Amino acid sequence: MNRQIINIVNFIRAVEPREYVDLLRPVKEQIKLMKKHSLKGTFLLQYDALILDEYVELLKDLDPEQFELGVWYEVVQPLVEDCGLVWRGRFPWDWHTHCGFPVGYSKPEREKLIDLLYQRFKAVFGYYPRVFGSWLFDTHTARYVADKYGADAYCNCKEQYGTDGYTLWGGYYGQGYYPSRKNVFLPAADPENQISVPLFRMLGSDQVYQYDYRIDPDRTEPVMQEVISLEPAYHDRGGGCKRWVDWYLKENFNGECLSFGYAQAGQENSFGWDRMKDGLAYQFAEFERLQNEGRLTVETLGDTGRWYKNIYPQTPPSAITAHSAYDSDKTSVWYSTRYYRVNLYTDQSAFRIRDLHIFSDNCPDIYEDTVCTENCAVYEALPVIDGNRYTGKGVLAGGYIDGVTADGMVFTDNGDGSARVSYGSFEVVLSEKGLRITAPSPFTLENRIGIGGDHLPEVTSRTESELCLRYRGTPYRITAVLGRFADDGRIKSDGNVLELSFEG
Repeated sequence: MNRQIINIVNFIRAVEPREYVDLLRPVKEQIKLMKKHSLKGTFLLQYDALILDEYVELLKDLDPEQFELGVWYEVVQPLVEDCGLVWRGRFPWDWHTHCGFPVGYSKPEREKLIDLLYQRFKAVFGYYPRVFGSWLFDTHTARYVADKYGADAYCNCKEQYGTDGYTLWGGYYGQGYYPSRKNVFLPAADPENQISVPLFRMLGSDQVYQYDYRIDPDRTEPVMQEVISLEPAYHDRGGGCKRWVDWYLKENFNGECLSFGYAQAGQENSFGWDRMKDGLAYQFAEFERLQNEGRLTVETLGDTGRWYKNIYPQTPPSAITAHSAYDSDKTSVWYSTRYYRVNLYTDQSAFRIRDLHIFSDNCPDIYEDTVCTENCAVYEALPVIDGNRYTGKGVLAGGYIDGVTADGMVFTDNGDGSARVSYGSFEVVLSEKGLRITAPSPFTLENRIGIGGDHLPEVTSRTESELCLRYRGTPYRITAVLGRFADDGRIKSDGNVLELSFEG
């Protein structure tokens, strides 16, 4: 079986303006729990924690073989003011992106903030950090850290639409990738264009429900997502629910990953110990058991990054599968490469392509030369099919194949980065640059859209063999290797086969 990896990443804030929380206690208890179960892990410190002795002294004497230290990068008032800049936030830590994340600052200011953060870390611990995490960081910051200080791994937030005031949508769905030097949110297609630091997606998302949980097909506009992830602070479903955790560990680490299985566990201290303790205690005991059985490796974020760089010279194809939902008869396959991502989904016998986004080295970071002045920030890939944002006005959005019924789901690793997903009477072969659908008889593929607004791409041209699109100024295309694009927008098979290739 390919490696199955868990990174425990706990990040530390020293301020919490929303309500009183003992922020030091969770860090102490997380250390105790990790020692109890002999689990390696990573603590990432925000600047406001780096300047307080109680946090520094707690972490300074930890065994470096078990505990890794790095930086968590949200921009806070003491960091801004220590750089001689003006703080624009409502509180010492403000989650609004125009002040709390580097996109809200000019390039020279972004560099100054990073320099002080890294210099402070070195002054405290005697070395520059090798791991760097944040919910949201821009491409200039990622390049600057890699080029000036070097790093073994980055981590950023999972896919989300609108949660906490920012959107990361359409990107590499899980595991890790080498970011583009033009857009940190997207994997580099050309190895010469990649930042040489792998970026890992955080939080261990529910691969069935997280994408479109409780979406109403009759809605008239997109709404903020709910969270279903490995975070132990969520008790009804997610990391604080034992039944969900058991399901997630079984499905996420089932070996059907093509490259490596991965999840990030842990919890930020802002939730408080009482809210996270039961979930962490159960998870960590399970991690120890599964590691002792040889089914998982629990290691630091930096260890995973160094291993990744040693094994993969460029971003490998990866998959995340689920043969069931934790509470119902659904299946899901997320397949990601450096060129695109796709999600194959079934609900009982109904099949649809729930998501398809294309990646491109020509898709720029919109904050490269622009300062974000809004409370929210958005990073996106190039949309084709979107079962979340296109669902509405009575339409459950997705790519539908007429005349097929899903009979179970069988996933086969072809050994070359591609996979065959069989549903009884038909199958989908996923490969690095495209996919092939084979059915018992001729068929059409229809991309059903209810709403879309400014998320819909522009069709710039269409022939029988090629569909050319543009989204926010970036062109991309889909080629029908077998099959043809019809005038009504549907795609017709060639005989009983449809093969599509994607190019950004």
